[in-house]
Amino acid sequence: MKTVLERIARQLVSRPSFSALAMERAEDAIVDTIACMMAGMNDAAPQSVAAAFATEIKPDGPSLVFTGGRASRSVAALINGTAAHCLDFDDNFHPARAHASAVLVPALLSVATSSNDFSGPMLVRAYLAGLEAQSSVGVGTIPSHYNRGWHGTSTIGCIGAAAGVAVLLGLDEAQISHAMSLATSMASGPKGQFGTGAKPFHAGIAARNSVEAALLAQSGLTGRLDILERPQGFLDLFGGDEAAGWADLSWDEKHVIETRGLVTKLHPCCASTHRAIDAALDLQKEHGFSVEDIQRIDTKVGRSAVDNLAYPDPSDEMQARFSMQYCLAVALTNGGLSLGDFTPQAAIRPEPRCLMAKITMTSYSVEEERGVERLPHHVHIALKDGRRFSTERLHANGAIQRPLTDAQKLAKFKDCVRWSGRQDTDVTYASIKRLCSEDSVKAITDGLFTGRHSS
Repeated sequence: MKTVLERIARQLVSRPSFSALAMERAEDAIVDTIACMMAGMNDAAPQSVAAAFATEIKPDGPSLVFTGGRASRSVAALINGTAAHCLDFDDNFHPARAHASAVLVPALLSVATSSNDFSGPMLVRAYLAGLEAQSSVGVGTIPSHYNRGWHGTSTIGCIGAAAGVAVLLGLDEAQISHAMSLATSMASGPKGQFGTGAKPFHAGIAARNSVEAALLAQSGLTGRLDILERPQGFLDLFGGDEAAGWADLSWDEKHVIETRGLVTKLHPCCASTHRAIDAALDLQKEHGFSVEDIQRIDTKVGRSAVDNLAYPDPSDEMQARFSMQYCLAVALTNGGLSLGDFTPQAAIRPEPRCLMAKITMTSYSVEEERGVERLPHHVHIALKDGRRFSTERLHANGAIQRPLTDAQKLAKFKDCVRWSGRQDTDVTYASIKRLCSEDSVKAITDGLFTGRHSS
């Protein structure tokens, strides 16, 4: 009988093609993640990582580094993964409870920008393979693994991205299995780091580890192929008390990006806040009240969301991204959230504090969540004039059930480019999307980000 990793690898190599919808959604995710990398490249976290490895960054290294220069595939993936996730503007992937693209895209680009051998379509197909691998690993452990306190981005994300990198490198079925096995030994990252620079570093670690796992498998290193399900394996050690395992693992004819999709973020903060933000803004739009009219706001969210949102009175921009009180107060005051709301100065401004003090957050009970993958987040708003409003959200804006419009995608992209400090107009949504279809990813990125055109 084949192991779980062997079954996943077989699925990845046996899928004959991807639909136009799957390819389009993957391209959108790649463009969105590159925009987030650009926006994040000046943040303290990736800058610190780049400084730590400064001696390994050269003008003519193998792979593109978004903070500047070029480096080995490993170092490029580490820095770029940290940049992709540091502003918490990158997408979410519920089947793995992970920031799937913040690991996958930097890992794949570190390989694709190292040689002219990798085309845009190869990049997109490898992305879809890595996403399906993340989903497949998540089937056996989510949500128990995440609720236990593991950051799925740096655990499941690492294992799945290793499969994606292996596919991009053209490895065979057995090598893909071993790449995932080796990545399982590298999977790490506690959610207790949320609200610090270590949290985006998790995405960088996972991207680097996934690249190295694939390269090691390519060179002949092997691991146990039953490491997910065996005693003292991933499920046993990381699964949590209610992990289901992979007995029911199966795949639809349609790719998971079509059936479950990604959640493209509209707000640059922890996704645990998004459904409450969207619900509160729905109520404000419908009933026309101002923040001065509000007497009290009560929110009810999932248990893991309460764990994630540990900063009711944030003292810096990292903590602010993980504060329901801050995010909800600023969103209702300004009609939304922007990158400018998460700076050291913005995070400690006194203006939102009055409304923040009126916001409470409670969670579902263990019994309410048991056996249910996803429950809606509730918002109840009481006004000073006695009126009461309530609503709920099962899906945030940006989910495939509530997709962003083309105008919203473009506005987000432009906001990220502006935040990066680039003054030129060479980097456009269309120019980034071109790298998904051209013969050489390296040629496109060299022209856009290094001022050189590859021969």
